[in-house]
Amino acid sequence: MQKFKLELLLHIIGIGSASGLLFNNNSLFLISDNSNMLYEYNMTDETTSKVSLADSTYTGPLENIPKKDKQDFEAITKLDNDLYIFGSGSGLKENRNSLAHYNFKTKTTQAPTDLTDLYLGMQSFGEISPEDFNIEAAVNDGTLWYLFQRGNGPTQQNGLFTLDGDMNEIYFQIIYNPITLPKINGAQASFTDAVKVGDKLYFIAAAEKSDSTYLDGEVAGSLIGCIDIETVEVEFTQIISNKNKFEGITLYKDNGKSLEFLLCEDTDSDATESDIYKLTIDK
Repeated sequence: MQKFKLELLLHIIGIGSASGLLFNNNSLFLISDNSNMLYEYNMTDETTSKVSLADSTYTGPLENIPKKDKQDFEAITKLDNDLYIFGSGSGLKENRNSLAHYNFKTKTTQAPTDLTDLYLGMQSFGEISPEDFNIEAAVNDGTLWYLFQRGNGPTQQNGLFTLDGDMNEIYFQIIYNPITLPKINGAQASFTDAVKVGDKLYFIAAAEKSDSTYLDGEVAGSLIGCIDIETVEVEFTQIISNKNKFEGITLYKDNGKSLEFLLCEDTDSDATESDIYKLTIDK
């Protein structure tokens, strides 16, 4: 059993349905699966700012977007000074195939990139049906991109895509590895986010009593785990909650013998507030 400590660290007003986060230079960048906004929470002065990720032609609401219309931003990662924010590609919805870009040095956005062709290629390569496809986590390591398939669809197929190439050109060599995860309280756990630390991919996974990538189910809990990048083997999993649906993880501190992560929770409600937890585990 992996030793851990989970504690509530922050309560942020104004951000709901948090689906991913990234810690950088004392700023916490958050995305929401029902919003076209990128949120930046300054942990020093406890203020929140936001910027639109929507295309200039978009005329709909930017926050609390109806489920059928949302872009479902679920994954965020960093390359140099750029943040890359991925739509999930789930629910057979083309509007969920967008990649948003934000440069946190210049504080500017680029026009969203259409990932439809890439997602179709990944589905074909991984032999994943459109009903099962659901990208929930992204990790960058130079030219390598790790995209995590969440197995909350009919076949409960969790997996890891390794893409080698330039995300701006959308041309890659693709490797796919199916990953087996345990159940939590009788419900299958499925990937929700990940972060690279050294030669490991630390991930979180949540379990819901549902077999749909589109519809939410009763939450059964969340776990943390670790994948060795070289062997693509799961080294451990540890249940960290029997009630929370954690959807985002980012490295906060590496203390040598222990790691501190920040986690965000998606409550699947319309509440515009988010709890940020600190999770400490031994290396």
